[in-house]
Amino acid sequence: QVQLVESGGGLVQTGGSLRLSCAASGSMFSANAMGWYRQAPGKQRELVAHITSNSRTTYADSVKGRFTISRDNVKKTVYLQMNSLKPEDTGVYYCAADTSLGRLVAGTPGSWGQGTQVTVSS
Repeated sequence: QVQLVESGGGLVQTGGSLRLSCAASGSMFSANAMGWYRQAPGKQRELVAHITSNSRTTYADSVKGRFTISRDNVKKTVYLQMNSLKPEDTGVYYCAADTSLGRLVAGTPGSWGQGTQVTVSS
């Protein structure tokens, strides 16, 4: 397992941008599929983007064309660039990791970060 620490959340106006970072410690980062989940108030946690160990990316329909996930295996960091933000993007964003893509997308990854708050004002 890896340990994950997110940063980069904050308050932004509609149409603005934020870049989230997730720094990992521990071994075998490059072998992990990485994902960003978000949880809005009163809603279940949802997977918004993930990237495989060989950098194949997948996005939720709600963020396609606006969010970009990327990874830097040397820095052991995964990023989420969020553009054209909307109020419905508000929530706590969690970084997740697992060597199994199946466990990652099922919502049961071996590693979670502590979360970072993103608030988009209208």
